[in-house]
Amino acid sequence: MQIPTRTVNDAPEASREVLKAATTKYGFTPNLLGKMANSASVLKAYLELNGLLEQTSLTPAERQTVLLTVSRENDCRYCVAAHTVIASMQGVQNEVVEAIRNGQPIGDKKLEALSRFTSEVATTRGWPSDEAKQALEDAGYTPAQALEVVLGVTVKTLSNYVNHLADTELDEAFSAKAWEPVTA
Repeated sequence: MQIPTRTVNDAPEASREVLKAATTKYGFTPNLLGKMANSASVLKAYLELNGLLEQTSLTPAERQTVLLTVSRENDCRYCVAAHTVIASMQGVQNEVVEAIRNGQPIGDKKLEALSRFTSEVATTRGWPSDEAKQALEDAGYTPAQALEVVLGVTVKTLSNYVNHLADTELDEAFSAKAWEPVTA
């Protein structure tokens, strides 16, 4: 099944205004959103969940740690590249981003605990080990933030799976940070 990349001009009517607003916000229409626009419900859900994630108590660096970690675990070429660029724009240290991209330990112990917890939530389908939960708590994270990680995993799982299904092409804006899974 081929899923077309929609634009504001050819998207289904129910997606057009949402896609137009996103295009205005980002300055271009990311291919991911163009794919999601085939279903207004999927597009709206993704953007709404992203907006809610931005309202959490997690810092931008912590949110990007979660989003990059999930995308790496799900082998999502598109989202790892996109969030590498976004993380840089949000001031996340390059060493942190590269460690996550390469599945290596992060020098920042708090972000390392967050990344490990996120990885376990994603790979165990929501059953992280007691050790991962304790390490997250020991690093200073709250129960609310553990739940906010689940929200981040949900947001990225949605986009990662859409990208896998739709074989989303990498946007030029993200191409300098292209990524290949270690398992590839």
